[in-house]
Formats: sequence, C-alpha cells, structure tokens
Amino acid sequence: MNSEIKRALAISRASRNNILKIIETHSTDDLNKIPEGFNNNLVWNFGHIIVTQQLLSYGMGGLELNLDMGIVNKFRKGSKPTSPISSEEIDFLKENLFPLVDKLEEDLEKGKFENFKTYATSYGFELNNIQDAIAFNNAHEGMHLGYMLALKRSI
Repeated sequence: MNSEIKRALAISRASRNNILKIIETHSTDDLNKIPEGFNNNLVWNFGHIIVTQQLLSYGMGGLELNLDMGIVNKFRKGSKPTSPISSEEIDFLKENLFPLVDKLEEDLEKGKFENFKTYATSYGFELNNIQDAIAFNNAHEGMHLGYMLALKRSI
C-alpha cells in the first residue's frame, strides 16, 4: 500500500474522530432531533458516513459489505430518518467507526480491491478504483461533518 493511501486513511480517522466527538457530547434524544429547516439529524449523518464508506469501497469493489443490510438500508444515500435510532444502535455505530477503517486498510494490504466497478458519483466525479473511492469518501465525510456542525448549532 502506498503512502498516499495511508495518508488518506489517516485523514479518514481524523475526520471520524471529530464526528465521534459530536456524537459523544449529545444525548440519544438530541442525536435524533431533526431541527426545523433540516431533513435529517446527527445520528443519520453518523450512520450515513459509515455505510457510504462500505458501499464505495466494498460495494464498488465487488466484495461483501462488513455491515448488515438493515443498517445499510437505514443510512444509505436516499434514505432519511423514519424513526428514532436507539442507544444500542448508536453504540453499534460507535463501535464500528474505526474498526471499519482498520478492516479497509487490512483488505487493501491483501489486494482485495482488484475488481473495482467504475461509479459516477452525484458530485459529477467518476470513481475508477479504490484509491478514487477512498479520496472521494474523505470529501464526503468532510461534507457531512460540516452538516453535523450546522445541525449541532440548531439543536
């Protein structure tokens, strides 16, 4: 694995650390609040970044996701909060936040992403390989971190 990918994974961990700080400073009720003018909440954004990383890397890599499809469907692109997320589900997301990056790093070292399917993102950027997916995922997580900061101020 090259140093550029290692650096990108370090950025992912730093972003996720900032996201975790937001999650840990709010109650389950606050995490589930949808402020006026918003269409989702803090915990949906939290779950969404975890699910999206899996879909962009493992899904487009033709590999099995490391998450149950129930979680994936609850937080994937196009979904929205339809019911409160329990404290147990929040704990599950917290417990998987960093291990899923670690697993990605391990699987990269094993060369598991050789069959990556090209994917045109809604940003208008085409992902052609796992390196593109990791870089794009960092931009995506940064955008959702910003959205979470706005939500935090609105709660």
